[in-house]
Amino acid sequence: MVLTAPGSIHAKPLRLATFPDPTAGPGEVVIRVAACAACRTDLQICEGDLAARVLPVIPGHQVVGRIAQVGPGVQGWAPGDRAGLTWLAGTCGECGFCTTGRENLCASATFTGWDRHGGFAELVAARADVVVPLPEGPDDRHLAPLLCGGIIGFRALRVAGIFPGARVGLYGFGASALQAIQVARHMGCRVAVATRSMAEQGRALELGAEWAGGYGDAPPFPLDLAVTFAPAGEVVVHALTALDRGGTVAINAIHLDGIPPIDYADLWWERSIRSVANVTRADARDYLALAAEIPVTTSVEEHPLADANRALQRIATGQVDGAAVIIP
Repeated sequence: MVLTAPGSIHAKPLRLATFPDPTAGPGEVVIRVAACAACRTDLQICEGDLAARVLPVIPGHQVVGRIAQVGPGVQGWAPGDRAGLTWLAGTCGECGFCTTGRENLCASATFTGWDRHGGFAELVAARADVVVPLPEGPDDRHLAPLLCGGIIGFRALRVAGIFPGARVGLYGFGASALQAIQVARHMGCRVAVATRSMAEQGRALELGAEWAGGYGDAPPFPLDLAVTFAPAGEVVVHALTALDRGGTVAINAIHLDGIPPIDYADLWWERSIRSVANVTRADARDYLALAAEIPVTTSVEEHPLADANRALQRIATGQVDGAAVIIP
């Protein structure tokens, strides 16, 4: 499913197309896609909220599959190996960010489904050094949502400073937060969830949240940290006002509609707001290991490849129950 020009998802900007099979160049592999989860970033690229970097482009960056071809110079991968592809498509490997474990900030970083073709396809080529080894066992459709929503939610909790027993707020409760709450509860944290959806509030309580309410409702206890998943700046302000002294709000969004004016009194006492930008290979390794230990469970709805527009429409309207997964 290829994007040739951004437009409203309700106008179905993705078109089914036939491309030549990709080949693995030097340092690359080709993955035969078994499942590719869809997320809001895919939606934002298709609608133009994130300006297209290359067109046409095949979106999708939560790929589960098997190695189909290994390019020259690649070591550690063989045809048939189970492999995953994440948002991170490549970095320079040499800048100050890359050499200090912060490759997510590399100015030359490229991204799957944005800078190069992604996983809404039968085959996808990728740099071998960013492909993630996947364990045998979990089925493809439930493993795919871990590769973006899960990893970035995990990174957001880290950026916000999570610690065992912390009082954690999750603002928005889609596919990423559904995994983040499982990590927080595994660490013995008290969790408050804010979302407009009554159904999502109920699910949050079922998954161990101590409280669930609307965005403007005050949790019954002050928060040590909060992560906002909704792409709305007003939600950041609600989370900020719920923090205890010294608390941090991590904004887990690649696009935000703007943050309204805030009262400095809500920021004083060393409260802070941080953005979360992309992921690293270490994030992927650490999260997949932790997800297997917990183990993290996901809820998915499957869509055939030709129905990718419909999957993104359901994400746009908040109808997806868990994560939408594209099956070629």
